[in-house]
Amino acid sequence: MCTVCGCGEGETRIEGGHEHTHVHADGTVHTHAHGHGYKPAHRHDHEPAVSGDLDYGTGPARAHVPGMSQSRMVQIEQDILSKNNAYATANRRAFDERGIFALNLVSSPGSGKTTLLVKTIELLKDKLTISVVEGDQQTSNDAERIRATGVPALQINTGKGCHLDGHMVGHAMARLQPADESLFLIENVGNLVCPAAFDLGEHHKVAILSVTEGEDKPLKYPDMFAAADVMLLNKCDLLPYLEYDADEAEANARRVNPNLTIFRVSASSGDGLSAWVSWIQSGLEAQRAKRSETVAALKRRVTELERQLAVK
Repeated sequence: MCTVCGCGEGETRIEGGHEHTHVHADGTVHTHAHGHGYKPAHRHDHEPAVSGDLDYGTGPARAHVPGMSQSRMVQIEQDILSKNNAYATANRRAFDERGIFALNLVSSPGSGKTTLLVKTIELLKDKLTISVVEGDQQTSNDAERIRATGVPALQINTGKGCHLDGHMVGHAMARLQPADESLFLIENVGNLVCPAAFDLGEHHKVAILSVTEGEDKPLKYPDMFAAADVMLLNKCDLLPYLEYDADEAEANARRVNPNLTIFRVSASSGDGLSAWVSWIQSGLEAQRAKRSETVAALKRRVTELERQLAVK
């Protein structure tokens, strides 16, 4: 179940009537219980007919689900994310123990994620081992595009679900069996909302923003850009033909997340991809070094224990 739209496993039932939550102009949240005869399209007498914009992102849950109180939403979110985080932690531990570098690519539909992924793979596949997880609601189209490069890919269809979760990725790892000290790429479902909340065990979320989407996209969907470590500004080959301010787009992204690493790229022309690929290679080298240090430390520990046993 995602924290906004309620997709995924389980079912929420509200018995004995309905709850109605509304947000007052001063930001306070009120929840009222109503019987089954309640008509939701009512207006309190103290509320004006028109009171400006509606903001359902206020309150402790920062979201709205009809018939559910904010406190109940927070409780459900905490329960779901706690379970997901346990799976994600296990995934990350497995990646770290084996020196695997895992990236979670996230974006809205149509940003050019898959094309960019294909180009990235083509530049790297002769230098390192790669495996890919593809997330979509339906079809295996993207996985087939990845397999055409010669790299193994597993498709995860989420049905009505709008994001991948840690449990899905754990199963994908078991099926793909990625090699030690390899690159593990996850292409999430096209969605700039729900994937922001779900840790998959990746080392970095990589947000892809295309120049056809608007400079203010990071401000409209701040959770995703706040959760990401890297932003790829894609389709930059189109900049001469668009009224698009790339500097403004980057500035908006850094307003949300000052620590973002940003690359301007074009999957079509190849511009900027060398810097992006170098960043990936550096990340994988760091994972390999971390693993080597861990293995060396274990060997020293075993040697010390053997010495202590010999003395006894």
